[in-house]
Amino acid sequence: MKKALLSSLVAGVFTLPLVNSAVAAEQETGASPERPNILFIMSDDHAVQALSAYGHPISKLAPTPNLDRIAANGAKFQRSYVTNSLCGPSRAAMLTGKFGHENGFTYNGQIFDGTQFNWPNALQDSGYATAMIGKWHINRIPNGFNFEHWEILNDQGEYYNPDFITADGVKMEMGYTTDLITDKTLAWLDKGRDKSKPFALLMHHKAPHRNWMPAPRHTQLFEDVEFPLPDNFFDGYEGRVAASKQTMTIANHTQDGHDIKMTVAEGEGEWRKDIWPHLLARLTDEQRAEWDNAYQARNDYMNANEANWSEKQMAEWKYQRYMQDYLATIVAVDESVGEVLDYLEESGLSDNTLVVYTSDQGFFLGEHGFYDKRFMYEESFSTPLVMQLPGVIKPGTVVNELVQNIDYAPTFIQLAGLETPADIHGKSLLPLLSGQGHSGWRDALYYHYYEFPGFHDVARHYGVSDGRFKLIHFYNPDDQWEFYDLEADPSEMVNAIDDPRYKEEVGRLIHRLAQLQDEYGVPPLKEWRDEPLDRHPNPSLEELFPHSFK
Repeated sequence: MKKALLSSLVAGVFTLPLVNSAVAAEQETGASPERPNILFIMSDDHAVQALSAYGHPISKLAPTPNLDRIAANGAKFQRSYVTNSLCGPSRAAMLTGKFGHENGFTYNGQIFDGTQFNWPNALQDSGYATAMIGKWHINRIPNGFNFEHWEILNDQGEYYNPDFITADGVKMEMGYTTDLITDKTLAWLDKGRDKSKPFALLMHHKAPHRNWMPAPRHTQLFEDVEFPLPDNFFDGYEGRVAASKQTMTIANHTQDGHDIKMTVAEGEGEWRKDIWPHLLARLTDEQRAEWDNAYQARNDYMNANEANWSEKQMAEWKYQRYMQDYLATIVAVDESVGEVLDYLEESGLSDNTLVVYTSDQGFFLGEHGFYDKRFMYEESFSTPLVMQLPGVIKPGTVVNELVQNIDYAPTFIQLAGLETPADIHGKSLLPLLSGQGHSGWRDALYYHYYEFPGFHDVARHYGVSDGRFKLIHFYNPDDQWEFYDLEADPSEMVNAIDDPRYKEEVGRLIHRLAQLQDEYGVPPLKEWRDEPLDRHPNPSLEELFPHSFK
């Protein structure tokens, strides 16, 4: 049934009534429906460079064997991108299949309308058991979403002893957050769901989001590893005005305590400047002692030598500490994915479960000297994406077409045998996953970042990329254009907007950009280029669940 189902889906002739008829016919014969389960695993800020299936030199020093299992068993997307490299807007795009100007969520701090069309609700309405476990980060709670079960972190969540929110209230739970999310996921899969239904489970990790606090078992994992410094770590940003004005360099803008875990003096465990001290304060006395012991020798070495180091040496030391901790948090995520994959295989669920792993965006690992994301530059714009579904996706499949996170919703909708709403911007990935290709697949991607002023002072900008050439318009606070030949300049160091050799390509992309903005219904720039950010603070947990704070 599965191969027949896929072929009819790809052909575009499989609609909901046909699915229902097929299910009814199988139930009459005592067979089980073949609509696949969907396990959507997402991490926060996982760079493509840090997933070893993609072969980057960094990931070879910090491999991700379990994430690589998904790529080996199924498909790896070589050119996967986001619509807006920022947590909340990216999540909204994934859930709705639409760009932010249509789903109403363009920057963090807005209120997301969960009653609009979204794929978890659509699948639940069609008979799926649905659950959301981990980092939600759109509104305080999943308003408008009809998950049968949800356990979510409070806002960004904490790495140690986090607060989990459920429909019943708020509870602090002891342990390492990645492990707790894994345990809750396995518990729901094993005993919490209605096993007469297919399931759609969203498992969202906090890691590797800032401030990169590894699990106790991993705090010293990479302390003796020297990670290669990107060639453009000391970028001077010539010809790139927006890049020169950001505040997201490892050397100058990470918090010494909060991010880099630098201590005030030799023999001391107290962190230096810490903008969110409540995170370290959550550790128990035993956890804190273990933490201090893991970092003490390295911090003492830094404190003893800091006065004699040049700015360059200190920047390089901060880079190594950043990488050691960032990559160590990913090791726990990889272990988590391995546990879940093992459970699916041992329980007989693997053969009929689509497993997806992605991140809400990419991340800079020292390229241009940066950490964080936001820019349309490749490290931030791209995101890892691997999928497996035995019998549907051939092992070792490599997808080279340009895909975007708006494509997830129509893929899951079509795989469940439902009709995709006509106003969705994304495209179903099933033709690419089946190996049949798609002659009408997109030839260019649209991107738009809105959050200025905001964290890291990255200018508002939009742009277009066809995979070879990229055109970006920074429009607030400055009006600047950038153009890159990604084949000749993959690190995006030379803004070739005025290079006469690219005059025709620039003109072509300006035209293609206008076409995409028209296709997606983007409002004219003059209507919103200077519009102030209208943030709406979420209600506090005390307001939502007063009984939890008595």
